Parts: sequence; C-alpha cells; structure tokens
Amino acid sequence: MAAKLSASPPLVTVKDVSMRFNQIEALKDISFQVAGGSIFGLVGSDGAGKSTLLRLVATMIKPSRGEIFVDGFNVVTERRKVKNVIGYMPQRFGLYQDLTVEENMEFFMDIFNIPRAERKKRKEKYLGFSNLLPFVDRFAGNLSGGMKQKLGLACVLVHEPKVLILDEPTNGVDPVSRREFWEILESMKKEGMTILVSTAYLDEGEICDELALMHQSIILETAKPKIMRGKFETLEEAIIEKITEVDQEVAHDTFQF
Repeated sequence: MAAKLSASPPLVTVKDVSMRFNQIEALKDISFQVAGGSIFGLVGSDGAGKSTLLRLVATMIKPSRGEIFVDGFNVVTERRKVKNVIGYMPQRFGLYQDLTVEENMEFFMDIFNIPRAERKKRKEKYLGFSNLLPFVDRFAGNLSGGMKQKLGLACVLVHEPKVLILDEPTNGVDPVSRREFWEILESMKKEGMTILVSTAYLDEGEICDELALMHQSIILETAKPKIMRGKFETLEEAIIEKITEVDQEVAHDTFQF
C-alpha cells in the first residue's frame, strides 16, 4: 500500500527512496512526509529498514535512488545546511563515559559552537527537562541506562534543532525512564520541534501524531495511530495482523505452482 502524504506543510519529505547495500535491498520506494511540529513514528519488524531510513534523513548515508528534503534542503546536495537544522541520536549515542554530565554537555556545546552567553540557560533548560541537574558532577559511565539516554537527548538538543531524529531511543530502558523520555519529547513538540522517531514499543507509537508501519524494506501503511489500530483493541494486535497477512501473501506467491 502506498504511503499517503500528509496534507500539512511538511518539514521532512521522503520521495521514492530506495537503498541497496550490494545485493541487499534495505529500502524500496519509500515515500512519506512529516508535518512541522509533529511526532512521526516508525514502527515495524526488526530488519525492516527503520534505522537505515533514519540514517538517510540524518545525512549519514546517501540513498541509491530518490530524494529527501529537510526544511527544504536536499540531504545529498545541501548536506551542510541540513546538518545545521537537525539533531540525530542513533541507537548507540556517543557519550563520554569518563566525563561528568556537565562536561558532556559542555563538549557538545563546543561542537555546536553555542555562544558562551547562551550556555548556562540551555544547560539548565535541557538538564532540567531531563531531571539531571542534581547529577551534573556524576560521571556518565555511572548513570543508569535511562539517565544515559536522557543525557544523550539533552546533548542533542543543546543546539535547538528544527528536526529531531531518534533511533529507538528508549530500547532497553525501564518503563519509568521511558515515560520521562517521552514527556521531554512532548514538551519539545509543544515548543514547535518536529520529531522523527523509530520505536520498538507500541505504547510509544500511540503517542505519535502519525505512524509509518515498515516491513520487508517497504512501508505497508501510513496513518494516525487510532486509524492504524482500526477494529483491534491495541496497536500491537493490529500491526501483528497486518504483518502476518503480508507474510502469508508472500509465502503463497512464492510456493504457488
């Protein structure tokens, strides 16, 4: 099923994108748009291509075919401009374990050339959001998993990007920390930030404004969570049913003589 494009003004546009790694087709004819000031979630099976897609949007790799635009800039031909408006947090975010919380924040503010006059305000804002102000002197290596993820998010947010790109940011994090992490995302959305996030937790998918369901390198459906859930009681039940139907069709076509 072709992805339906959003009617709202898009801040991210992915158009007919495919990605091959030698003989492996990681993505096939992917199209969708992300409205400004919204949370757009990628959900689906492992190996569906979600991480590859996010890396493409974040300018980390180039698509084999198709175009991607972020805030009107082409991610291939205007890569530097795109990098100025995005914040990207991969699954393994590079915190420095032997630096304190505050030192990690200072390091990333150095990278993003944050003016000295702005640093105290931004540090208090984003560490405050993350409930990390009482732990500014603690080494990052001594933080819990949930606190590390929140520190990683704070470090990504210090340059206040227009578009935040997160690859399964709460994977393996305890339920309380997951909830706190998403409260931060909802706060950033209220401030006008656009968020593109992949998640393995479908209760998080329910929080998104729109979802793309990925499976076998394609998008099966793009819809609001309530619409994607349909007649089922939970989003998980709906997605399992949709993926099972696709796999059964593929098996039938493969073995039909």
